[in-house]
Amino acid sequence: MLALKTVVGTNRPGATRRVARTFIFDEVDSGIGGRVAESIGQRLKRLAHDGQVLCVTHLAQIACFADQHYYVEKFERAGRTLTAVTHLAAEKERVRELARMLSGSQITDAALKHATTMLRQAAG
Repeated sequence: MLALKTVVGTNRPGATRRVARTFIFDEVDSGIGGRVAESIGQRLKRLAHDGQVLCVTHLAQIACFADQHYYVEKFERAGRTLTAVTHLAAEKERVRELARMLSGSQITDAALKHATTMLRQAAG
């Protein structure tokens, strides 16, 4: 599906009209990791060049390519399931969340350094 949307979602050179598109991917990372995840992240970033991409992912290799990051949390209160969404606006927040995605509940200095490197390389 990502490959198909990458092809049809790109405005062609010489086109007379640009069409704004929004693509939504929910857990595009299912069953993949490593190099494949990085390739998907790059494709999503390319697709976002001509439109808007909303992507739910659990992999830092994909998330690092995003221009904006949001942390989505589900919790229960008084027997009801609620969802909270927090915009991670500061680079420090983005790095910390990517590090958490890489290392789990214990965020190490190595994970923070790796997350910082991933963000910088993805932006390059």
